[in-house]
Amino acid sequence: MEELKWVPSTVDVTRPSVARMYDYYLGGSHNFEADRAAAKQVEQHFPGVAQSAQANRSFLRRVVRHLVAEGVDQFLDLGSGIPTVGNVHEIAQQDNPDARVVYVDFEPVAVSHANALLADNPNASAILADLRATSSVIDGAREVLDFSRPVGVLIIAALHFVPDSDKPYEAVASYLSDLPSGSYLAITHASWDSLTDDERAEADQIKKIYNSSDNALTMRTHAEVTRFFDGMEMLEPGVVAVNDWRPDSYEDRTGIYGAVARKP
Repeated sequence: MEELKWVPSTVDVTRPSVARMYDYYLGGSHNFEADRAAAKQVEQHFPGVAQSAQANRSFLRRVVRHLVAEGVDQFLDLGSGIPTVGNVHEIAQQDNPDARVVYVDFEPVAVSHANALLADNPNASAILADLRATSSVIDGAREVLDFSRPVGVLIIAALHFVPDSDKPYEAVASYLSDLPSGSYLAITHASWDSLTDDERAEADQIKKIYNSSDNALTMRTHAEVTRFFDGMEMLEPGVVAVNDWRPDSYEDRTGIYGAVARKP
């Protein structure tokens, strides 16, 4: 068993974690053998998973830079995962050094490492919490963010790990209800809309792998992803593959939807 100083004692390194698997896809080093084994199984069925993770990360970068340009200087990153190159505070503070960021994740390794990285950054912090616990997340975020001013809420590659039984639509609406006009919501969400029958068989195997991790997969359709933005003003080009959202370079299409909307 791997024992590292940055690993909280409560972490079970023998069970795959979706946050640490994602870290592996992005080329990070904060993952364990169980995470790598599960991630490699996914790669066998979906060789493009690392590319999809990188395209998702590229979408995040473009969104944050766009929102900073629109005057947003506060971000709430829900289900933020393990910090790696191109974190929200790095992107935002490059354009606005006073930008504030709160990261939220229920993975102890992610939060422990994030707070270590942010020790000298008074405008950013990480909270150990489940994004479904909206009230406690908002209360914790108030220590850094001013909810009387617009906030950019980022939910990147997290909602497909929240089943319908946990009321994800209600959770998203709850966050938005606490925010003023001019706030933004950005979401990416995996989908199987474009898969062929053969690809769906492979996808079923991927779902079984994730079901053995700390979070099972819940795929949603284009219409179901669009529903998260009910009542908001959608930014062009709407809910599209993340590669097609205001791209600044060519990337192959992935099975991940991305969109950004403004609270009127």
